[in-house]
Amino acid sequence: MSENPDLKLDLKLNLVCYRTRNLPNPHSLETYKSLGGYSVLRKILTEKTPPNEIIEELKLSNLRGRGGAGFPTGLKWSFIPRNSPGDKYVVCNSDEGEPGTCKDRDIMRFNPHQLVEGLAIACYVMGAKRAYNYIRGEFWEPFVRVEQAIAEATQEGLIGLNALGSGIDILINNHLGAGAYICGEETALLNSLEGKKGQPRFKPPFPANHGLYGAPTNVNNTETYSSVAVILQHGGKWFADLGTPKSGGTKIFCVTGDVERPGNFELPLGTPFTKLLELAGGVRGGRKIKAVVPGGSSAKILTGEEMLKLTMDYEAIGAAGSMLGSGACIILDETRCMVETLGRFLDFYEEESCGQCTPCREGSGWVARLVRKILKGQGEPGDADKLVDIANKVEGHTICVFGESFAWPTQSYIKKFRPEFEYYIQHKTRMPVSL
Repeated sequence: MSENPDLKLDLKLNLVCYRTRNLPNPHSLETYKSLGGYSVLRKILTEKTPPNEIIEELKLSNLRGRGGAGFPTGLKWSFIPRNSPGDKYVVCNSDEGEPGTCKDRDIMRFNPHQLVEGLAIACYVMGAKRAYNYIRGEFWEPFVRVEQAIAEATQEGLIGLNALGSGIDILINNHLGAGAYICGEETALLNSLEGKKGQPRFKPPFPANHGLYGAPTNVNNTETYSSVAVILQHGGKWFADLGTPKSGGTKIFCVTGDVERPGNFELPLGTPFTKLLELAGGVRGGRKIKAVVPGGSSAKILTGEEMLKLTMDYEAIGAAGSMLGSGACIILDETRCMVETLGRFLDFYEEESCGQCTPCREGSGWVARLVRKILKGQGEPGDADKLVDIANKVEGHTICVFGESFAWPTQSYIKKFRPEFEYYIQHKTRMPVSL
């Protein structure tokens, strides 16, 4: 993570998931406990806090899922039939595969105990005895850090059989994936956990009723679970007041691309994009900002002019025609060719399609090959329209949102930067910067 202590901005940084970031041995149990770590879990298990009280506090906080969908967390937790007979499960989606996104990795590297406490609280609320943390296959260091945190918490009696002498069993396990992007989709993740091919399931039924091993299951993102203990420690209102009326709390933004200091920045939702850009040192080399992908590579692209007027929250980015998504802001300066940029992303999606749905399996390859054809100087008049037509036919016709993940960028790049595509088709090369 990049951080400049000399930067004078009126901003509150690293209040929740990155609160151990600047402390010695940030990942250690001692450091976490110095901030009140595990005090919430201890209080809940000792006093047998009614689960509904915890859910109501989360609803008050306006915490929304930090993986990309932005669904209200308290509401999602309320869907689990905790008093029904049989097993229930808590599953953390740490399969951080969205290009441009690197925030959850650093939570697990620098503050793994906060994730463990959040998962333990979730188990208590759901009436689940077991939680699984599904980690992206390439994340070896985060995997080791969370393994250490689980071992330390178990040794302290904070989790495990008869946690804190409460008579409640809370067992947490890590599961290392194999690097498949599609396993970031919650039902594909569940299939992978069960040892099956990682492909999305039809919904309904939803995981809250029929999830892991057919049992009620709550699936949330790493940043979401890691926010829970701090919310309950300081109160839902405290967290809500950090953000906007509809986007409560802080959010980690991953700023990459053409900036001086790429990094992860945990900021209150509603922070102006200009402030985030300033934290990242501005556009590299003093160039002009051309475009921004505001929520990971699957988000619709916005022009730099549009983005400079926006605040970083779900409502503002949504109203501008894109989505906050995972919070991955990819900055593109005036030298970037939009045809080349789209082509790079489409190559990724062609490779990562699971192949289950015909529109996605065929469409992802079709648009990727068509852009490669243009980049080879073999484009023909009408190719830009053909790209949009393919994307329109894929959108809304697949089991999961993978289809939209490449359809939305394809639609938006051509909508915002059509002259570049037409120029490339006509002149067999990228449009000069001066034009």
